[in-house]
Amino acid sequence: MGKPLLGLSMMAEAEFVSAVLPLLQSNSIEVFEWSFDTFYNVEEPAWLGELLDFYSENNRLIGHGVYYSLFDALWTERQEVWLRKLKEEFGRRKYTHITEHFGFMNTENFHQGVPLPVSLHSKTLEIGKDRLYRLQDAVQVPVGIENLAFSFSLDDVMEQGVFLDKLTEDTNGFLILDLHNIYCQSCNFEVEMQDIIKLYPLDKVREIHISGGSWQESAYGKKLIRRDTHDDSIPEEILSILPSVLSQCKNLEYIIIERLGHTINTDEKKKNFLDDFETVRRLIDSSALQAQNKDPWIKKEMQLSEKPLENKVLHEEQTLLTKLLFDNAETAAVKSREFQYFKTENWDPEMILTAQNIIKKWNPY
Repeated sequence: MGKPLLGLSMMAEAEFVSAVLPLLQSNSIEVFEWSFDTFYNVEEPAWLGELLDFYSENNRLIGHGVYYSLFDALWTERQEVWLRKLKEEFGRRKYTHITEHFGFMNTENFHQGVPLPVSLHSKTLEIGKDRLYRLQDAVQVPVGIENLAFSFSLDDVMEQGVFLDKLTEDTNGFLILDLHNIYCQSCNFEVEMQDIIKLYPLDKVREIHISGGSWQESAYGKKLIRRDTHDDSIPEEILSILPSVLSQCKNLEYIIIERLGHTINTDEKKKNFLDDFETVRRLIDSSALQAQNKDPWIKKEMQLSEKPLENKVLHEEQTLLTKLLFDNAETAAVKSREFQYFKTENWDPEMILTAQNIIKKWNPY
């Protein structure tokens, strides 16, 4: 296989469909990524089903999970139902691979809209591997994990590549390298993008995500915080680093541009979105990628424990942390709280406040 296929993360909103129509008409979208679990409890419109089926039948459909929550320390009926519906979805459509996010979305009382990070620890790694085994066991295709945009500390930023490498080793899994997520970390912790990227096992990168985002006012007035909101054009810094990243990822197969459907709501935004697509297309076409054999994927035999692994202490800490953030606890109170699995003393106060804002946005009541 030669150059990676360029596609979009599929959205069901009318504004998105209107914006991508020219690309569909010119057969420019080589692959679609579909977040299948966002429609687990929703009736799929006929046109959407037909479009996804078309890409599925042509081996050009990849899946992206949002709500599995890889590091939830308790195994609940929610995960059982999620996996059952995943198997049903795989009975309907063929996905060439699927992916999930790093992090946990926790706990009984919080819907939450963004995965929160966990620190590298033998016990958190065990939980993540157990959940990934069960996900891999449910499907016969490669399963990958996406790096997170949000981090509480520079330590978490710099160790995430190692964590993802360890997490995926037993399942022969792969990585999505989300470049806007790296950009967020680069801006928020003042580290060069390339200095973060080189810490990742780039030979495991099978897919790249590219998107735009937004700036949030700093609570401390020092700097703006970069957020992965998928609602704007792709930053120039990402486009300028893309050729270098392409040359380093020898097993790369897909590049997916992400944009929330309701955010392409003016002619100018539509034009900018299409311009971004063409710019990425040109960068792929002009990159000096050699056609080379990708490492073949072979599903590993895994010994699943009969009962999913659980960690009561980690669960209690995840629940407490989520509650502290939801209740707008003072940053000093969060940092001074003794946790076994979260190194809160190292956390950036700015990022604690950002997490509080995110949780409030998704859980307003």
